[in-house]
Amino acid sequence: MRESRVLSFAHAMVAVGLAAGAVVTVGDPSASAQAGVTTLVVCAPGYPGSTAEAQSAMDAFATAIAAAAGWMPGELRAVYFEAEKPGVDRLAAPDAAVVLAPLPFWLKHRSSLRLSPQFQAIEEGGEAAEVWTLVAPAGGVSGPASLAGFEIVTTAGYAPRFVRGSALGAWGDLPADVRIVSSNNVLSAMRRASQGHKVAALLDRASAAAMPTLPFAAKLQTVTKSAPLPVAVLSAVGDRLRPAKLQALLKALRSLDSTPSGRQALAGVRLARFVPADQAALAKARDQFDRAKEWTEEMSPLRVMKVPKMVRRKVAMIRSMFQIFSIPFRSWIIEEWM
Repeated sequence: MRESRVLSFAHAMVAVGLAAGAVVTVGDPSASAQAGVTTLVVCAPGYPGSTAEAQSAMDAFATAIAAAAGWMPGELRAVYFEAEKPGVDRLAAPDAAVVLAPLPFWLKHRSSLRLSPQFQAIEEGGEAAEVWTLVAPAGGVSGPASLAGFEIVTTAGYAPRFVRGSALGAWGDLPADVRIVSSNNVLSAMRRASQGHKVAALLDRASAAAMPTLPFAAKLQTVTKSAPLPVAVLSAVGDRLRPAKLQALLKALRSLDSTPSGRQALAGVRLARFVPADQAALAKARDQFDRAKEWTEEMSPLRVMKVPKMVRRKVAMIRSMFQIFSIPFRSWIIEEWM
């Protein structure tokens, strides 16, 4: 059996960096600030790769944006983080003026980081919004109360109030003892659910669409779905950019897909274009997030369970973010075969 995981947005950046054979380092944030450099931080918790591996692709992306904005070469930098804490730490530096991140990240950190949503990123072949789907053992869940004692496994588990509020709040309040687990191994979670364990999986659009191809799909049920929610949000960080400079940057991002060089830069990070943020949709997601009850969540990794081989069966599960996202700012593929 061979298993591979590919997250389109993050993996594209990693692939470009490795293909270039570059060993890069990220500039010192204080030095960047002193030199008048603006930094775009891309943070996609749970995605593969590292900051160094992705830097080549980030450099190309920043160069294209700066050129479109009429900025001097090197005036804009971009850096990628695959984990939440390093991304948040980097955003504390004064040069970090713009951030592209998935909706759960934006909701969780919007107040502390003073994130002002400007655009949404659209992945190649994707849309600005996606529906999240809750999958559980067939016949085992009839309403929120049925999830007592369950664990919900999801890539968005680092923001439990997103799960309880923005994604599932309209369905009803989850029991206090529901444990929300942050993991990208939702395939293993669904297998455990199909075996009758008290496990549910909260899936993004692409994973939910691929779920029926699983050999044990008949033992799973779709319990509920969220309203369409933004995928990846590009925000200004506080007032670190002067209004005129911010507008120049936003204009450049908005028009990036209108030129061959811009489209090439977007394709390098598996994005199609940027569109104005849907402020109404973000406000609704924010209100649901804020109303979610504050339960103490144990954020522990999903215990790994070996998925058995399947004879003459190939299963592909495609996860969107930044596919972020699908930061897409939403993707990952799991393949199994003999």
